[in-house]
Amino acid sequence: MSSQAVSGALLRSLVQPVWRSLPWRALSTAGGLGLLLAGTTRLSDDAPDADLGRLILRLTALIGALGLAFLLDDPARNTTAATPLGRAPRAVLRLALTAPLTALWWTTALLLLPAPTRPALGPATLEAAAMAVGALALATAAIRFTDTAEAGRPTAIWLGVAAALAVLIPNRWGLLGTPQDPYWVATQVRWALLLGATATMSVLWTPEPLRGRQRKASPSGA
Repeated sequence: MSSQAVSGALLRSLVQPVWRSLPWRALSTAGGLGLLLAGTTRLSDDAPDADLGRLILRLTALIGALGLAFLLDDPARNTTAATPLGRAPRAVLRLALTAPLTALWWTTALLLLPAPTRPALGPATLEAAAMAVGALALATAAIRFTDTAEAGRPTAIWLGVAAALAVLIPNRWGLLGTPQDPYWVATQVRWALLLGATATMSVLWTPEPLRGRQRKASPSGA
């Protein structure tokens, strides 16, 4: 049997245990809170305008990203780092299992907003994707450069700090502009650059360092 077939069989055998080990409490809590927030736009008899809808979607996306900060938490990390598949395939499997649910969640959040409240879907989705991937990049960095097996809590804290800093940056140079601003296009470019940079960092930092794998594979450190 080829090595690719063996790897495929091992990956398929991991689907069920990885599914069970996902941080469902954090994901469901964040997802539920985000949908509740999006649903508040339907409480008023008069639908809010698109500017308020944009703010609510940004907060909803941030809440979702806080949930995704826990996605890579793996209490068994220190006992599985030397498995034949390594950490990268397991991380990709976690992402593959949750990506459809995340897309469905975001679609539901968008549909909860009344039509007059719903901003342009392209920019809103770009911002949500950048926040989600940013959370994954922070979690990936924490796992890559430390020995922690559960990076969710510190990642969520750092994500909250980043969000607070984003509020303090003037819209001319920041990420929270509106379509009425003359620099709206530049704002979207910055979101796209953030998405690309964090996605690149996630890809580069996902594999377990070779030196770290050698230390964990050999108790003597040889």
